Amino acid sequence: MNPFEKIFNYQIISRLEDSGTFMATSHERAWLKAMLAHPAAEEAFAPETLTKLRLILEADAAMEPAGHLIEKARTAERQVYHPLLRSLRRHILNKQGIRITYRLRAGNIQEEQLGVPYKLEYSMVKREWYLLWHHMRRKAFMRTKLKTVLAVSAEAIRPAEADRILRNVSRLLDSRKTEVLLEVVREYNTELSRILYALSSFEKDVEYETEQEQYTIRVYVPGDESEYLLSKIRFLGKRVRVVEGDYLKKRMLEAAMKALARYGVAPTDEEPPL
Repeated sequence: MNPFEKIFNYQIISRLEDSGTFMATSHERAWLKAMLAHPAAEEAFAPETLTKLRLILEADAAMEPAGHLIEKARTAERQVYHPLLRSLRRHILNKQGIRITYRLRAGNIQEEQLGVPYKLEYSMVKREWYLLWHHMRRKAFMRTKLKTVLAVSAEAIRPAEADRILRNVSRLLDSRKTEVLLEVVREYNTELSRILYALSSFEKDVEYETEQEQYTIRVYVPGDESEYLLSKIRFLGKRVRVVEGDYLKKRMLEAAMKALARYGVAPTDEEPPL
């Protein structure tokens, strides 16, 4: 593989993203071509999108997993793809109203409820899709598991009304988010791409201080995803440090104390070196 095929400098990457440019390595293109040959691709993409992707990748070789990948025995995993994803994305993109039929936890069916879809969200903790939407009759924000949705159809709604509802939902969700500030330890600046990849499921902003050669990452965390972010910070180990975020600081300290106790090391009150 060409060592210059992927650019890892964050400042260059961010400028390319601003211009709408997407970079893909030959390995990524080979993997995508192999995945597009899977029968599930017919459901996951609109026909015109699937045709366009296959045409773009026509000259690339498909990845041959046989002989390269070995799958160990594992527990059953929920299907990540859901057949309603594509149609719901179009309703959200077009700011359309919807008629939604879904099943409650008790088993009761709510039929043909009028609402406005806001966003599709995948929980990395529970490993399932949720539809975030506004219930018109109840005038309430709803977060419904996609696996409980039985049917969805488009419903006309005035554009001005849809915009007003979506703004209100956006403000509500922003008020429920917490912010965590992570600092990249300078000696690991070259691993920024790996760090950002580990945090890819979170909304975030990255800043770079030229004089200090310091990257900071502000992560916006939904209310029920703090533990998942905590697992990612633990995975990154010495590469990042929590600067702001009392809950995560406390949980990281607890984990460190338990680790020290496990190996018979007594903690001290001295400030650890930076």
